[in-house]
Amino acid sequence: MSARLGFAPNWPAPARVRAWVTERAGGTSAGVYATLNLATHVGDAPERVRENRARLRAGAALPAEPVWLEQVHGATVLDLDRDALAPADGAVTARPGVVCAVLTADCLPVILADSAGSRVGIAHAGWRGLLTGVLPAAVRALRAAPDELVAWLGPAISAPAYEVGAEVRDAYLARDPGAELCFAPNARGRWQADLYALARASLAAAGVTAVHGGDFCTFGEGGRFFSHRREAPCGRIATLVWLASR
Repeated sequence: MSARLGFAPNWPAPARVRAWVTERAGGTSAGVYATLNLATHVGDAPERVRENRARLRAGAALPAEPVWLEQVHGATVLDLDRDALAPADGAVTARPGVVCAVLTADCLPVILADSAGSRVGIAHAGWRGLLTGVLPAAVRALRAAPDELVAWLGPAISAPAYEVGAEVRDAYLARDPGAELCFAPNARGRWQADLYALARASLAAAGVTAVHGGDFCTFGEGGRFFSHRREAPCGRIATLVWLASR
């Protein structure tokens, strides 16, 4: 795989599980989308996005075109082996060669695999998706015992860079008072939200405790990742997971 187009996550997934995360370099897009924007919905030239996706498929040795979801910041997770394509923020598969993908630029991508290497999944987890349960939905869609799953938390905005209003914190605390630990007050009377901590808590509540990653900051790593909060409009990186053939 081409390091120029991203990196493979460092997580103890089974040998059949393949995963890849793009960075912003290595594409053809210009201006605020420079250079490897993979999203068609952000205003970039369609022909440049098509070329960027072709470069990704070749550079990351993907077995097929990724299944690009229409993400809506919700909690719907598709089983790509049986569901028709529809707006969703997660996908799972047990079929080798089917590439699950999400696009992000501050929201949190989460990949999941079972210990047998027979099923994989992915979720797009912004604060709305985390609040409404996209991660438990992904765990259920995998149809495996939660304690047999391993998760990896990809590039997202970190707590020191992610300021939210009281309404976001209040919505979480209304569902789980323990979420208070994931918010820190700041000098402006607002709150610094920790998406990584919220995701770990959501996964733990769903029974998943083998969680890795979570040490990025899309806002702070401007040369490496897009960040909607830092530079909107902007491009999107992709996080992908699939099963290799036996």
